[in-house]
Amino acid sequence: MEEIAVAVVGYGLAGEVFHAPLIAAARGMRLKAVVTAAPDRGLRARQRFPGVLVFPTLEELLSARLDLRLLVVATPNHLHLRHALAAMEAGVNVVVDKPMALSVAEAEQMIAAAERHHLLLSVFQNRRLDDDFLLLQRVVRAGRLGEVHRLESRFERWRPELTPGSWREELTPAEGGGLLLDLGSHLIDQALVLFGRPLGVYAELVSRRGARAEDDCFVSLAFPRYRYAHLWMSAVAPALGPRFRLLGDRAALLTFGLDPQEEQLRSGLRPGAPGFGGRGADGAEILSLGQSRGEGEPVPFPAGRYADFYPEMAAAISGRGPLPVPPEAGLQVLQVVEAARASAESGTRVRLPPG
Repeated sequence: MEEIAVAVVGYGLAGEVFHAPLIAAARGMRLKAVVTAAPDRGLRARQRFPGVLVFPTLEELLSARLDLRLLVVATPNHLHLRHALAAMEAGVNVVVDKPMALSVAEAEQMIAAAERHHLLLSVFQNRRLDDDFLLLQRVVRAGRLGEVHRLESRFERWRPELTPGSWREELTPAEGGGLLLDLGSHLIDQALVLFGRPLGVYAELVSRRGARAEDDCFVSLAFPRYRYAHLWMSAVAPALGPRFRLLGDRAALLTFGLDPQEEQLRSGLRPGAPGFGGRGADGAEILSLGQSRGEGEPVPFPAGRYADFYPEMAAAISGRGPLPVPPEAGLQVLQVVEAARASAESGTRVRLPPG
């Protein structure tokens, strides 16, 4: 099978920890180039991936005529639109790290460009492949909980001090900063995968540490058939709640802790290595009616599957399968983000138009 040549623009956390290792491990893909203006990051890329080419700018990469078939945009949020459009103008398929863009209007520009150039565009929503979210979907499909009516989902941290040099804390929401576009993009996407398109959005967005964007968020989504998703994202939670609490009319699923794949990738463990993606049975249980934590049936987590994303993208480029995440999913997340901002500003629930 012919290998698909891939370049990654941006070699910070997203590019170095997630995308480059996952591409290098993907059958049918070859990491050919990295774009970074930072000499130390370029050196690390060459050391970790011998033979990879390093370019200081995207323009120099695209002018090098490397026969690229995929560009991965892993730059700060405010650069996603510019870099995705430049790649598509050069005839290259694109994966954009979440959030897809800064706004619905920008996402629509990306989708229109992909259609105009007859190219593929996908969004890297890796937390669809977290072990706990995979378990949640498996339990729902099996009917273990009965009729599911409420999702509680948290991504909380205890970071009472601002992080020096963090663009997510230094930029305003309009510039791409804040937790709503960061962690919120994951939690909103998972809720939409589970329940579909929401009818309305209510949100509370607060900056508690003096950051220029929100660092403590609550978003409530209302869905048809009286189903609800309550989503928390916080950097200032001194006590961490359950990662998921999913309620049905027969039982509930409760999970604690985080999927291990990010920490495994940070430590240098690679997809395919023994133990990658696994964490065992601790931290998840199914509770029958009226039970509390520790009284339910322990259930094992499946292995997380971040490594599935790029083989599925390779299959889509080769015409052998669908996109791992369609661009419309990224657009729908941004529709919810914009409704959440409007709700927080007005203090009211905002209705979403039909999809």
